[in-house]
Amino acid sequence: MLKNKIKHICMKTGFSGVIYAKNNDVALIEQAFGYADRPEKRKNRMNTRFGIASGCKLFTAIAICRLVEEGHLSFGTRLTDCLKNEFPHFDPAITVHHLLTHTSGVPDYFDEAMMDDFEDLWKMQPMYHLRTPRDFLPLFQNQKMMFAPGERFHYNNAGYILLGLIVEAHSGMSFDQFVEKEVFKPCSMHDSGYFSFDRLPGNTAIGYIDEENGSWRTNQYALPVKGGPDGGAFVTAGDMIKLWDSLLSLRLLSKKMTRTLMSPHTETGEGDYYGYGMWIGNRNGEIGIYHVMGYDPGVSFASAYYPAAEVTAVIPSNQSSGPHNILRILETEIL
Repeated sequence: MLKNKIKHICMKTGFSGVIYAKNNDVALIEQAFGYADRPEKRKNRMNTRFGIASGCKLFTAIAICRLVEEGHLSFGTRLTDCLKNEFPHFDPAITVHHLLTHTSGVPDYFDEAMMDDFEDLWKMQPMYHLRTPRDFLPLFQNQKMMFAPGERFHYNNAGYILLGLIVEAHSGMSFDQFVEKEVFKPCSMHDSGYFSFDRLPGNTAIGYIDEENGSWRTNQYALPVKGGPDGGAFVTAGDMIKLWDSLLSLRLLSKKMTRTLMSPHTETGEGDYYGYGMWIGNRNGEIGIYHVMGYDPGVSFASAYYPAAEVTAVIPSNQSSGPHNILRILETEIL
């Protein structure tokens, strides 16, 4: 019944991607739709890799938590004590906690509350130059603060770029190498990684931007050539399920640190909260959902864990929208 309903909705809306939901070890739905490569008619499959945009801010938060557990820094450590880069207008009170919770007030290179066309960024800074966290600094490091640290929540991509630089400074490794070693490997996420657009591995879905006139184009020139701390990793739906399983079973972090990561740290202004790298939804006065999401041109992603029902869902797509509509249907039908 559920599979037929989901299939009908996906066919009607033209959804392209994968839907995977499970209750403990029992799969509730595993379905793939659309094409990973439209001209070649290569279909999406359950093990297809998808870009997940900001959905991987959770990986960055976990990386920081691992460094805190190892004693390299604390959540109260100031940005100025972590990095030697020049930030002439940044408030010296900015801490790691502020960056993790989008309450730092640092200027953003792409402010989603003010800008609606991500591709405008590359008119002055070619996307093919952006391969490391450091490459993003000229986009924001000399700008003025938006507000004082801790004053309010304001979703911020640049803050996670800074967290990636902190990971590099304290680990002696590149950001992507650290995440692949300290996050992906312990979870057995063998098919996931930070892949360059010019070196995509096999079985990877190409992102498509659908135009109003019915035409389409790939997102190859719409995003940084390689993802990093604020977004852009590629995962399979199965690997993302492994991430949730590993996090919840304390294979990534200690019980105390996992609780810290998944605690509501700041209100988002919409009745819900933000933890470290994840959104936390209030349901009837209790935590009803932990979730991550991502949107980029040609990429959309939604993944959630529902603690009361012990259900985990992962919905990646190689189009600019779609997963959240499917997630709402799953919530209605399963929960």
